[in-house]
Amino acid sequence: MFQTVKELVQLAEDRNWLVSEAMIQTEMETTGKSREEIFSRMSGNLDVMERAVARGIGEEVRSHSGLTGGDARLLQDYLSSGRSLSGSVLLDAVSKAMATNEVNAAMGTICATPTAGSAGVVPGVLFGLRACLCPDRNQMVRFLFTAGAFGFVVANNASISGAAGGCQAEVGSATGMAAAAAVEMAGGTADQSAQAMAIALGNMLGLICDPVAGLVEVPCVKRNAIGASSAIVAADMALAGIKSKIPCDEVIGAMYRVGQMMPAAFRETAQGGLAATPTGRVLKKKIFESAERSSSAGRR
Repeated sequence: MFQTVKELVQLAEDRNWLVSEAMIQTEMETTGKSREEIFSRMSGNLDVMERAVARGIGEEVRSHSGLTGGDARLLQDYLSSGRSLSGSVLLDAVSKAMATNEVNAAMGTICATPTAGSAGVVPGVLFGLRACLCPDRNQMVRFLFTAGAFGFVVANNASISGAAGGCQAEVGSATGMAAAAAVEMAGGTADQSAQAMAIALGNMLGLICDPVAGLVEVPCVKRNAIGASSAIVAADMALAGIKSKIPCDEVIGAMYRVGQMMPAAFRETAQGGLAATPTGRVLKKKIFESAERSSSAGRR
């Protein structure tokens, strides 16, 4: 059992385990379920993620508000043109992160990793890296356990809620989780996973939660896209031997304290940031007026 990232890394190193194995063992210990049951459930989560990515890229997914949809497909088309600046792996991950969140905005089925609003980062990175790392099914499921191990620490020592700590707690946490998991899947060490988490989350500190019209769409979908790209860059930095000057647990603690000091306007209330811009207010009015007209028509 572990409560901090330091304890997680120490456990993995002492037992000669992968971080994913430490998480599996912890789940077995705390739930009393067998390895097969735990692995099967996580494998089911992987299936849900894969279907969401496929739908977001393969279909013309649109949200009911009309604010989001179709951008994941646009990126895939742009990627196919061969003109991209950031490379195929990065952009593929970004498009798959967006695909997941577009499906979420369209009331589709996704896995909250760690929340619905940040659900695109982890699968975006996982499926974006599949072509270059060629993981087998076991490694892909383990990717999710590794992400879960770091998310477990954040949830128990800080927050994964935008309402409590801003978007840094949601997309920021997801970015760190994905970075750590990418390191393990690429053959890195437990400590390198922790370094990747620290680098990724440390550069998301202060990110506010300001959903336009109070909907998990703008800027949420694109923040997942940027989170996915940051996760891959952080993973590469850690694999290169770069370390965070601030230990991972201290970064998590800093994130929690920043969230506590963040004004309520920046914590999912849609009262500040992009939600409070002139265009943000116009969009909110348009969406709710349209909903009211539809409701009135339905009552007639």
